[in-house]
Amino acid sequence: MAGLDSVPEVVIDPDGVFKYILVRVSPASSEPERYRDVVRGTKSAEYHNHIFEILDPEMQAMQLKCKCLGGGKIEHNSKDKKIRIYGESTGYGKADHSVTAEKLRNIYQDYEVIWSDDKK
Repeated sequence: MAGLDSVPEVVIDPDGVFKYILVRVSPASSEPERYRDVVRGTKSAEYHNHIFEILDPEMQAMQLKCKCLGGGKIEHNSKDKKIRIYGESTGYGKADHSVTAEKLRNIYQDYEVIWSDDKK
């Protein structure tokens, strides 16, 4: 299904500290075993659900459904090529930061990507 394959795995702000969510995207109708986990993060979101509220209608328009797997924070330092993943979402719980880190390493291959279960 082209729709699912066309969804970028990672869309985050180029710099700063911001909230992120890990979301499972799958076809709305069939093939429940087919899915893609995606990372979305932005400084413009005051709360984690604000990110979901932007992503979900975009995916619905592509006949895809979303399920938030959790959230946290990303500290993205493009100058030093470092990304740190930590924290949790009050509403969605803690994302599996190891999955998020793996996805970010695939995109930011020349970066140091670290994660922890620390709150700050």
